Amino acid sequence: MEFRTDYPEDYRAGFACFVGRPNTGKSTLTNALVGEKVAITSAKPQTTRHTIRGIVHKDDHQLILIDTPGLHKPRTLLGSRLNDLVASTLGEVDVIGFCLPADEPIGPGDRYIASQLALLDGRTPIVALVTKVDRVPKDKIAEALLAVGELADFADVVPVSAVEDFQVDTVDSVLAAHLPKSPPLYPDGDLTDEPEEKMIAELVREAALEGVRDELPHSLAVQVEEMYPREGRSEDNPLWNVHVNLYVERPSQKAIIIGKGGSRLKTIGSESRQGIERLLGTKVYLDLHVKVAKDWQRDPKQLGRLGFDFNN
Repeated sequence: MEFRTDYPEDYRAGFACFVGRPNTGKSTLTNALVGEKVAITSAKPQTTRHTIRGIVHKDDHQLILIDTPGLHKPRTLLGSRLNDLVASTLGEVDVIGFCLPADEPIGPGDRYIASQLALLDGRTPIVALVTKVDRVPKDKIAEALLAVGELADFADVVPVSAVEDFQVDTVDSVLAAHLPKSPPLYPDGDLTDEPEEKMIAELVREAALEGVRDELPHSLAVQVEEMYPREGRSEDNPLWNVHVNLYVERPSQKAIIIGKGGSRLKTIGSESRQGIERLLGTKVYLDLHVKVAKDWQRDPKQLGRLGFDFNN
């Protein structure tokens, strides 16, 4: 793809970062703004573990979205590294979107994040995004907006529902207004700069998170072992072999992922394969294996091997 050359003189381009407690709608809003699934979503908290860049292309601006893990009180080495990842990201963006769900009262976690954002000392504009307004009556939306407005001195406060596409365009416009004047930073049509292997792993992990015990999301890591086109296939009927490993911390968790007679693993494969085939634009043979990596969240060497070596 090629970079756009016919952009207007007042064209803006830059980076926006979403922060918030786990499960406040950051990934869902990212997908809604981009118009494609570039960040995995789940009802389980702490789904996102990598910063995912989604790219929004408009006539007058290009907005690059960085979706971070939810800030939280860490209980493991992984949790600490995720928080460090968020902190480092905050200093590199042009505008920050602070996601606060309308269906939950402001709590200690929100106040903690607000205190961390206050350390930026006004250097980066912060927009409060009151998410999930579809879950509350209209009169409660006003109450949520007032409560959020009292939390800090925000550049803007915007109610939004990514699920119902309510004010998603407004969020885009408000964030874009804080971007610097710049030519496009990514080629026209690019939606993300994430490697295909990472996106495939995220699609598998999303499918694996559905319908399992609450503790499993923190204990599950997914890696693409290898992927390659199958030999002997015609150009009109290509097929890719994709081999993926799912890592858990205990044998009991392995049993949960596999399910009785392998039924759950089959479901994970069939659900994730659809997204992988859309991503690659071809049919896929998906080979899944579940392995135990004992206490990997607390082991620096295993964290590095599984792709969480954020210090490098």
